[in-house]
Amino acid sequence: MNGNVLIHGATMVLNDETSVGDLRIRNGLIEAIVIGQSMEPLEDELFIDGRGLHLLPGIIDPQCHFRDPGQPEKEDLGSGSAAAVSGGVTSFLDMPNNKPSITDMDGMRMKLQTASEKCVNNYGFFIGATPNNVSDLQEAVGTPDQPLAIPGICGIKIFMGSSTGTLLVNEREALEAIFEGTGGLIAVHAEDEKRLIERFEAIKDRTDIAAHAEWRDDVTALLATQLAVELAQASGHRLHVLHLTSGIEAEWLDGITVLPSQAPADQAIITTETLPQHLTFDDTDVAREGTRLQMNPPIRYAADREGLWKGLKEGAIQCIATDHAPHTLEAKAAGFPNAPSGMPGVETSLAVMLTHANEGRCSIEDVVKWMATNVADCFNMIGKGRLEEGADGDVVLVDMNRAQTVEDAHSWTRVGWNPFRGRELVGWAQVTIVAGVPVFERTEETGPKGRILVEPGEVGQPIVMTPWR
Repeated sequence: MNGNVLIHGATMVLNDETSVGDLRIRNGLIEAIVIGQSMEPLEDELFIDGRGLHLLPGIIDPQCHFRDPGQPEKEDLGSGSAAAVSGGVTSFLDMPNNKPSITDMDGMRMKLQTASEKCVNNYGFFIGATPNNVSDLQEAVGTPDQPLAIPGICGIKIFMGSSTGTLLVNEREALEAIFEGTGGLIAVHAEDEKRLIERFEAIKDRTDIAAHAEWRDDVTALLATQLAVELAQASGHRLHVLHLTSGIEAEWLDGITVLPSQAPADQAIITTETLPQHLTFDDTDVAREGTRLQMNPPIRYAADREGLWKGLKEGAIQCIATDHAPHTLEAKAAGFPNAPSGMPGVETSLAVMLTHANEGRCSIEDVVKWMATNVADCFNMIGKGRLEEGADGDVVLVDMNRAQTVEDAHSWTRVGWNPFRGRELVGWAQVTIVAGVPVFERTEETGPKGRILVEPGEVGQPIVMTPWR
């Protein structure tokens, strides 16, 4: 528990190369990295034999719904954090559509306190926007002239279209007030509410799951994305478009989005993300799995999946999140349209993407960029997302040579199921380390589910991010 670890002989994915060597963490920070040689173990450090394994910077999931407060039957910050580290996720950002919704600093302080007591990894939280809480948002993230960066507060979440929960801001006047009156980062769930209402008439009597993607079509998403970009460019506000799902959005955003570290000083910084679900599944999978794969915005078609891959590889999409949003199987069994939208994802996201790399769809270095380095860049995180001397000692060892089949019974999420059930994946986390402290291991002794190595609240800190103009 002293934050001192020596990892020996792992294949390390560094900033500019992938090489075998040793990495030492002292007092929670990466102190030294050597390539092609070994370091002598010290008496006060834990020695981990990483030979045959890949060492990656800890994965950062920028979109989770850990359901705390209000829905403990689905998840809370403790169970969600445990699920995260089982998947190699050392830091997460959590959404405000709780019960009650988190729309002021009292709620934010409560979530930060709860996280400090329950979590086993690092955490950050979005504050929820309403049509009339600009002053509350300013208390959390500041104003354009005086932006704030409170540790553990990552930005504002706007639901432009109705999804789950009670948060909705869809009128232009209210949106303009938020974009023009606040500092910080704005993240949007981009679906056009007016079009959703209009299109519901055509599918309101249908019970087949295919109706879901037809109702919440790609134009519904594109219209809201275009409006959010327009408002960001007009106000100069920092914008992050959540869970991109359609090929037409990825194509339209090409040339508009840019990593903050690469952005010109005179333009609004706009970034976006996509999900492993949308890079893997299409409508044929939804037809087979039914409401287990129902989410908002929906999983679409093969052409959309390919468009998202193209956007990732060419840089129109900067990073990957999970939108981990668990519901019970009992609730999911209600069928469309009564089943809630959302699914777990934080446990398998890294293994899913590393399996894509193993199959030649991308590289391991791409996965690290999309799930760690670029996420830290997008959110101005200090010390995260890289294996380099001086960075935080948040790392994960994964096994690219050992396949394991996803089974619901091995889930850490409280709802006890996974959308990738039955799939054989590689790249499972073998050891997850937060600030130099091993928090999870998966071994022959533990079996495929693995085990948590620390008590709730023992490890993990609010993520430090620098302010946005």
